[in-house]
Amino acid sequence: MTKRPAATPKELSFGLLHGLVGYQLRLAQLALFRDFSEAFAEFEVTPGLFGALVIIDANPGLKQNALSRAINLDRSTVVAVVDKLERRQLVDRRVLPNDRRSHALWLTDAGSELLKQLKKRVAAHEKRLVRHLNAAERETLMHLLQKIFPEHR
Repeated sequence: MTKRPAATPKELSFGLLHGLVGYQLRLAQLALFRDFSEAFAEFEVTPGLFGALVIIDANPGLKQNALSRAINLDRSTVVAVVDKLERRQLVDRRVLPNDRRSHALWLTDAGSELLKQLKKRVAAHEKRLVRHLNAAERETLMHLLQKIFPEHR
């Protein structure tokens, strides 16, 4: 019995997958994460960590549970994210004097400096991702994507 070589993606039938929005979004997400990982490898930052830094920077003193809702992660996962950022001395987590059960978050000076560097690279990353779209198409894409989860705008 002779082994046939594995089919390449161009030879495979993907059935209804190519017509599914979720499948196309997943392919786009994989491309985004792959590019982000390569562009930001030296900083050891994932898209999720970047998002958390951006939100904390824009909302100094943000409670952890609010961060959890903003980045759409459960509380235990956000605790792990904040732990990682705190270990790297990028975020300062403080107990609130008026609510000792809650922790509030601030970027440290190191966190602010790192975020400043990351923001410069994000523009190039975004440009690579949408390089095949003109300005109107990019705007339409953003509008359509935001319509999928309007409650998270």
